[in-house]
Amino acid sequence: MTNDTETYKQQVGEAAANLVEEGMLVGLGTGTTAAFLVKSLAARLQNGLHIKGAVSSSEATARLAKSLHIPLLPLGAYGELDLAIDGADEIDPQLNLIKGGGGALLREKIVASAARRFVVIGDASKLVPRLGTAFALPVEVVPFAQVVVMGKLKALGANIMMRTLKGSGDLFVTDNGNYIIDCRFPGGIADPEKLQTQIRAIVGVVEHGLFLHMAERALIAGPNGLLTLP
Repeated sequence: MTNDTETYKQQVGEAAANLVEEGMLVGLGTGTTAAFLVKSLAARLQNGLHIKGAVSSSEATARLAKSLHIPLLPLGAYGELDLAIDGADEIDPQLNLIKGGGGALLREKIVASAARRFVVIGDASKLVPRLGTAFALPVEVVPFAQVVVMGKLKALGANIMMRTLKGSGDLFVTDNGNYIIDCRFPGGIADPEKLQTQIRAIVGVVEHGLFLHMAERALIAGPNGLLTLP
């Protein structure tokens, strides 16, 4: 990761933190860009902003938020959030996303769906003309169904790989105790809506990384400055 990319992620994290208003319930995403959001939000709280609380989309984000004294609540404490902010691995022109590079896609989707507003943040490298062109689509699967689901994903045209931990080669296990199958489709995903329906129909799939028609806005930082989409 270049220094420029780190700078862009910090810029967009700070800009996103400024969307948080007094008394809000906030959903916090997962990943390197979301980490800058969490740090920037903590700085705003130290400077006098008060929020009802925040809901974390992963154990990693929860640890970071706790270390920075951000008040965390279980999602069930209120049920609906005012605003959720999260990064993405890919963002297409319609603000459809691929998420789950950090393995937290299930909780990320739950948090995003529980918010009245969902804003996605990223650096300019995340913008793609078609989903699946640069990043694999993660599919979270119950371990018992791993082999069966792998076969059905192959039948949909996916080149698949079980996600493993760097270094050890052990299978990656999500915060929910499941595995992740990373799927690549030659040429990208031509019809995300159709693929979403097909994957959801596979018994043993817990969730997938297609976030369609969920984000209302994207904040993007890059060489051209800070952009708001659409």
